[in-house]
Amino acid sequence: MWIFCNTPQTELSLLIPRCLLPPDPHLPHPSPHTPHAVLQSGHMPAVRIWDANERTQVAELQEHKYGVACVAFSPNAKYIVSVGYQHDMIVNVWAWKKNVVVAANKVSSKVTAVSFSEDSSYFVTAGNRHVKFWYLDASKASKVNATVPLLGRSGLLGELRNNFFSDVACGRSRKADSTFCITTSGLLCEFSDKRLLDKWVELRTTMANCLSVSEDFIFCGCADGTVRLFNPANLHFIATMPKPHHLGMDIAAATEPSHLFSTRADAKYPDTIALTYDPTNRWLSCVYNDHSLYVWDVKDFKKVGKVYSALYHASCVWSVEVYPEVEDSNRACLPPGSFITCSSDNTLRLWNTEGSSTHGSSLHRNMISSDLLKVLYMDSNTSTLLDVENNSAGGSDKPDGQAAEMKTGIRTLCVSPDGQHMASGDRAGTLRVHDLQLLRELLQVEAHDSEILCLEYSKPETGMKLLASASRDRLIHVLDAENDYSLLQTLDEHSSSITAVKFTANGGSVRMITCGADKSIYFRTAQK
Repeated sequence: MWIFCNTPQTELSLLIPRCLLPPDPHLPHPSPHTPHAVLQSGHMPAVRIWDANERTQVAELQEHKYGVACVAFSPNAKYIVSVGYQHDMIVNVWAWKKNVVVAANKVSSKVTAVSFSEDSSYFVTAGNRHVKFWYLDASKASKVNATVPLLGRSGLLGELRNNFFSDVACGRSRKADSTFCITTSGLLCEFSDKRLLDKWVELRTTMANCLSVSEDFIFCGCADGTVRLFNPANLHFIATMPKPHHLGMDIAAATEPSHLFSTRADAKYPDTIALTYDPTNRWLSCVYNDHSLYVWDVKDFKKVGKVYSALYHASCVWSVEVYPEVEDSNRACLPPGSFITCSSDNTLRLWNTEGSSTHGSSLHRNMISSDLLKVLYMDSNTSTLLDVENNSAGGSDKPDGQAAEMKTGIRTLCVSPDGQHMASGDRAGTLRVHDLQLLRELLQVEAHDSEILCLEYSKPETGMKLLASASRDRLIHVLDAENDYSLLQTLDEHSSSITAVKFTANGGSVRMITCGADKSIYFRTAQK
């Protein structure tokens, strides 16, 4: 049996190392599109204007202190309105090509949405017990160099004054004088040109998050994947859109269009949190709170078709591992160019963005995503698949303490050099090993008392088949991958979290190198 011993005088003290390899410098480019605005939060937040065709930033607008809650272009493209977070309490109107604020004012309520009128003469903000109309005096703003005060008038909410208005959209064409809002409680409301809330209808949902208004339709995004369609002329109901995939679905099995729609009575669906309508193509794009995107063809509401769909991680991605090149292509479990990711949403996901053939693999292209091949769920809890923090519904935010207590998610992963096995470690200290050929779990063991921060398989040149698992609990376990992952050795030299482990083979000796938050690197040599 082999064991690893500390090499004499090879403990090095240095600044806290986070990894032993530099990060990959290649980042994806944004897809070509019209110029658009990106809003930020955190330190020195800004509204950044990008020309996506040129892939360049054309303006940076920096006036908010804490973060930007929402932003909108005026239809004439002269102005951008940005609303800060509740503690910021500022509404700014920018002449973005000149990079100057032409009008501003304060707002006392939490604002989550803003929309410009069709003629760009005013805009409307919506939020917690708040709907306000802001009027731009274009002639005054264009002649005065200094920032002028914005003129604001509150909407007359009547008996609905205690609602949270989650989204707002100004009317178009024949309904240009009207303004439409939705409440989190599930009401679609219409304001007249006198700012009076005089019409509303029930959406028959537990929560409404977003809406999109065109000349002919109002689309309302609701809970449980529901999108309802109304006529803006009279608020009459027209249709309900199809729902997306259900939570926990095995997307690899969805190889036929009929597989998209679940017949399970207990199926749960992600909430619709954003949508926009393209009246030219009559396409409706929907974003759901499991970070999936669907584009629906709504030319015929009796026969709605799916144009495009994609599914992504619902929470932060902790690790990315490229599937190794296997000499014998018949033994490869995934097509060339594949990679695997793990996330706080408690899933492992197998991807291939190159369109490689899946011939010889147990995986096939599916109807949900063109690049996601398979989702491996660690348990049946679907709540981890939802991004509840980014819901537009302002009243659903979780307390920071409660969010911190949710120690779920896969923290790290590693694929064996022969491409047959995949090891993963979660934030609770559980180690799992999956067979990539059969896509089933081989091992699940509570290996550590705290989250597993790194995993590493030994390379073929070492002549061994080992798996090292290191954790925040300061321990390193060395497992025998050839003998059902039996424990060979536990190492405890580090006095703090271990952040990286690597195996090396040179000069006829095999070494294991580790580094951690104790500002040390240890070199250990394998001995029989």
